[in-house]
Amino acid sequence: MKKFKKTVSVAMAAAVMTACGSSQKTDEGQDTSASETPMENMENQEWVSLFDGQTTAGWHTYLKDTASAAWVVKDGALSFNPEAPRDQRGDLVTDGEYENYELELEWQISSGGNSGIIFGVHEDPQFSATYQTGIEMQVLDNIDAGDNKIENHLAGSLYDMIGSKEVSQPKPVGEWNKARIRKNNGQITLWLNDVQTADVTIGTPEWEQVLNASKFKDWEGFAKYPKGKIALQDHGGVVAYRNIRIKNL
Repeated sequence: MKKFKKTVSVAMAAAVMTACGSSQKTDEGQDTSASETPMENMENQEWVSLFDGQTTAGWHTYLKDTASAAWVVKDGALSFNPEAPRDQRGDLVTDGEYENYELELEWQISSGGNSGIIFGVHEDPQFSATYQTGIEMQVLDNIDAGDNKIENHLAGSLYDMIGSKEVSQPKPVGEWNKARIRKNNGQITLWLNDVQTADVTIGTPEWEQVLNASKFKDWEGFAKYPKGKIALQDHGGVVAYRNIRIKNL
């Protein structure tokens, strides 16, 4: 019994010392609490879901107030229906804007399908389409899509800017692909199925080189807005997206 009491006393004393130590201050009065360290603050950043798997809440069709009928929730995924009336079509965009973040989602493309994840979108009537301001990560059926002849148009590429056959490794049509986009202080890094497909920083000589070689070189608003919305592209074919989440950096 005495041995048990002694063990408890030691444990309680250690706990008190630990609790006191967690809120100690230095001689200069600086708080050294672990909860205040930048590293822990970074680790505590949480993923936030952008799609609840049941509704289009948090999304709307570009330049419209709500999500149009072309975008439906089916089997837990946001799916585009090309059979919808023309006036019900258009790219789907987030209600919110984001600047520095990591974005993860999964996509599934139909045979011959083409779509894209467009980010940094500035929603304004002076721009008729999301891609006039936003940067695109390509979503494509590399085998049968019409736009499969140019390497930086393949799945996972930074569309019309950076991409190659070696890094574009989408899964067969009908299977789910994992896309990841990291945008931080102008640096853009893309992954498709855990393979890095692009890495470039806006404003650098490398960026200027790939921009000037692209169709976007003379576009007034392209990649000019550090903070913007995220879009899922209507490119006319069946496509689906799910498990969409974001983490602010």
